[in-house]
Amino acid sequence: MKNGIHPENYRLVVFKDMSNDETFLCKSTADTRDTIEFEGSTYPLIKMEISSTSHPFYTGKVKLVDTAGRVDKFMNKYKKFAQ
Repeated sequence: MKNGIHPENYRLVVFKDMSNDETFLCKSTADTRDTIEFEGSTYPLIKMEISSTSHPFYTGKVKLVDTAGRVDKFMNKYKKFAQ
């Protein structure tokens, strides 16, 4: 790799999902003042509200809610055009 293309603060950082306390180690340049003990070492900590371990799309817990029967209203309105 070319020398001097990465920022000086490109380092290992622990990301923590605050909704389910899941943590993972990754490299980042994000600024933080928090630290955490992870697998026997101390790393900077980035707190997240949501990650792939808690997001409904990735966990498969997506709920589709049909408010006020909109689908039924649509189907009834355009039923006369069905062939």
